[in-house]
Amino acid sequence: MKRVLCYGDSNTWGYISGTDHQRYGENERWTRLLKKSLGKDFEIIEEGLNSRTLFTEDTRPGKDGRKGYVYLKPCMLSHDKIDIVILMLGTNELKDSFENSASEIVSMLDKFVDFILNFKSQIDGSSPKLILCGVPIVGENAGKESCGNYKNAVGKCRELIKLCDKYFENKNLIYVKNDDLKVGVDCVHLTKESHMILAQKLAKVIKDNF
Repeated sequence: MKRVLCYGDSNTWGYISGTDHQRYGENERWTRLLKKSLGKDFEIIEEGLNSRTLFTEDTRPGKDGRKGYVYLKPCMLSHDKIDIVILMLGTNELKDSFENSASEIVSMLDKFVDFILNFKSQIDGSSPKLILCGVPIVGENAGKESCGNYKNAVGKCRELIKLCDKYFENKNLIYVKNDDLKVGVDCVHLTKESHMILAQKLAKVIKDNF
């Protein structure tokens, strides 16, 4: 059985757009749909956390522990051995209040990529394969009045996608573009249909490559 770690933010957790922390169910969120598509030969490990960033500290009350890089190593050690990591982070770094540039976010992602690809299992010394998921375009299909901390993020998001397309194409990973995915009324969280589309994409990538 191959073990797949899905490491991400609220779109990996399954946050339903426009709700107060409601979660898509077992037959709706992409991680569970991926498991159903891949079948008994794959174990899916869900590690989605709402508001998880790459490196930026979220100073809002109750939002401590959201820096993804800090938890990445203990997470991978806890779930050792891991055959494939699906990394889907970066959207939260686009928040207006964080003031990160697109190039800074790419540099943050690159540190994650290097760590994951060089991680050695304590069980057999192997390193996981990496599928890097690009961010969906924030705010593209939602009203600006609902976008809160992402009102000015659309342009930066498009720039980030272009930079990732170029930067990660020659890395030892599989890069999955997600600028076709739709987001809901809050500008950042995937629709139910998008969860299904993402699961189908990732299932194909895994079946074709692993």
